[in-house]
Amino acid sequence: MQKIFDEVATLDARCYEVFGLSEDILMEHAANGMAAFIRANFSKDAKIIIVCGSGNNGADGIALGRQLHGDFDVKLLYAKIPSSYMAKLQTQRAKNVGVQSTNAVHDCDVLVDALVGTGFSGEFSPELSALLHTMNSVKAFKIACDVPSGMVTNGECVKEAFVADVTLTMGALKKSMFLDEAKEFVGKIEVLDLGIARTLYETQSNWHLLDQEDLELPYRIKKDSHKGTYGHLALAYGSKAGASVMSANAALRFGAGLVTLVGYENEKNINIPEILMYSHELPSNTTAIALGMGLGEEFSDLELENFLDNWLPIVVDADIFFMPILTTILKREKVVLTPHPKEFVELLRRANIADISVTTLQKNRFKYVEAFCEKYPYITLLLKGANVIIAKGEHFFINPHGTAVLAKGGSGDVLSGLIAALLAQGYEPLNATINASLAHTKLASLYQGNDFSLTPYDLIEAISQL
Repeated sequence: MQKIFDEVATLDARCYEVFGLSEDILMEHAANGMAAFIRANFSKDAKIIIVCGSGNNGADGIALGRQLHGDFDVKLLYAKIPSSYMAKLQTQRAKNVGVQSTNAVHDCDVLVDALVGTGFSGEFSPELSALLHTMNSVKAFKIACDVPSGMVTNGECVKEAFVADVTLTMGALKKSMFLDEAKEFVGKIEVLDLGIARTLYETQSNWHLLDQEDLELPYRIKKDSHKGTYGHLALAYGSKAGASVMSANAALRFGAGLVTLVGYENEKNINIPEILMYSHELPSNTTAIALGMGLGEEFSDLELENFLDNWLPIVVDADIFFMPILTTILKREKVVLTPHPKEFVELLRRANIADISVTTLQKNRFKYVEAFCEKYPYITLLLKGANVIIAKGEHFFINPHGTAVLAKGGSGDVLSGLIAALLAQGYEPLNATINASLAHTKLASLYQGNDFSLTPYDLIEAISQL
């Protein structure tokens, strides 16, 4: 688990004031970290082009060129005349050791983007837009220095933003890198130290990045146990039966001792898998509830009220976000909400937090998640997306491990089933949600087929491989 920050300028300033480090020292370490990455991954004499801007991001790139010069075929492309003090200083140092410059970007082994950094806002000039277009078009392994050029501080990306294979970011993780839109541009992200340990450089943060190593599976350690030991999940069985059954199957496979589908249809008219139970009423020994997956209009408002006449932990998804019962659910304590963006926009509206479009939400995901948690600090929220946000109270987590493999109907139903299984087994809502989300993305990574062929049942089958 790693800390994430809104910005790092204050962390840099703290290095100057508390540790006596200079801007020059931090920059040299940043360049050295990038050089170490290149030395570890490319053979000497590799052809490297570094595109440098006029500010300190460009200065990082110029310093990198100097450090690689002599071992690699390095060329600096000065996209703009150096203007910051550090850019001018690094330019002179590069000239002193004989680093060559170039006027054009072409195919090479490594292309480094050091055009603009975290201070970028607005739009590029036509000349810089054309340059970035060329940078994205050439054949090379592409490295972004700190952040891809064209990424605005809030995580938005201009049309011509640099598309990196890896982003080597300085000092600490920046929140802007984890908006959904940014995922298209950042590639793999690695954090470089700036002359002191990361634990000293970083300060307190309420936002954290989840690592796959944070996953804790529900292994059965207790030997004297039976099916009741691992909980009984009751899942509302609605008119969209497939979603309900997929979610229930995922829950059973992820450790729930018992799973019952609860519905009001005539039992003879439905096809329940043999491994699942069916009831018209909530079982007396239920330990958790799942509601919304494939629910449709099967339940009346009164039936839903009766279904929720308890204080059991509950995971809520899909249709519920558009139903009046949502108001009742928001009063419960052990609740996990798992909306996708359209559902979250509706949730914000019904909760009188904001009336916004999905587009506005996607540009301000962190802001509106924080707003929801401020009003409902006792509820656990999982906002789906390219990067999943999990939050409760003042604690916020990002799961960046999902891929386009999961962009398939039913994937979310499996996720809800995983969360419900852990709730049934006694996990606290936040812990259940974090671990289920990590398991969900891990399942996708285990899939061996091509990236468009996964089905929800492939995810369920893969649970045994975790």
